[in-house]
Amino acid sequence: MTGLPGIVITGVSGRMGQMLLQAVAESDAAHLVGAIERPGHDWVGQDVGTATGAAPLGVVVTDDPLEAFAKAQAVIDFTSPAATVEFAALAAQARAVHVIGTTGLTPEDLTKIDAAALHAVIVRAGNMSLGVNLLVGLTRKVAAALGEDFDIEVIEAHHRHKVDAPSGTALMLGQAAAEGRGVDLATASERGRDGITGAREPGHIGFAAIRGGDIVGEHDVLFAGPGERMILRHVATDRQIFARGALRAALWGQDKAPGHYSMADVLGLD
Repeated sequence: MTGLPGIVITGVSGRMGQMLLQAVAESDAAHLVGAIERPGHDWVGQDVGTATGAAPLGVVVTDDPLEAFAKAQAVIDFTSPAATVEFAALAAQARAVHVIGTTGLTPEDLTKIDAAALHAVIVRAGNMSLGVNLLVGLTRKVAAALGEDFDIEVIEAHHRHKVDAPSGTALMLGQAAAEGRGVDLATASERGRDGITGAREPGHIGFAAIRGGDIVGEHDVLFAGPGERMILRHVATDRQIFARGALRAALWGQDKAPGHYSMADVLGLD
């Protein structure tokens, strides 16, 4: 396995972290070289396989990302904005591909990630699945084809534990719709309606978020015009699609020049 890219997983105890662990363990194209958790976490110092209740994997969970990244060819990161910004700088120092599935990043966070991308490959997406990224492309095309007589609404649903809204995927879809329309999403988006809101602003792109149960992820893009509606939809039923997509991105980035890439680049959709 020495010729295979070495992967580090951050936030390994989390739901996505454990999905990523499974994807890497089952892969014949990469191998696990590191597992990161926050200082003080119960898993730190344990073999990561043992910590999950499975067989040992020969990789001890650490709270020192710098040491782990030094051995890696790629870092896969579904954590928090603050942690991701720190990891981006450290992965760039190690010249490791940094795959970012973290959502809720601010413009200031993205500026710091862009700076890290001057020195290493970063692949960032609000959603790593093939189907969602195809949906993004379709949304851009449909928005470009339809005029402002068609109102655009992005409706998303996730499990009760999700902490950010709209979801990163919803924002990807909204950005695609804005690009198709040739407008700035920051000034043309409408999030949350309550009380007497007045009539809908022509040309605005609306967002609605649903949280409940164990919903993995559902995203609809509604184009509502006079006398007709179009709905583009993606439903995720298994989080493993995100882990497989992230691993694919980590492998794709191995021979690429430094830069800030998307899953559309990985899948050849741009």
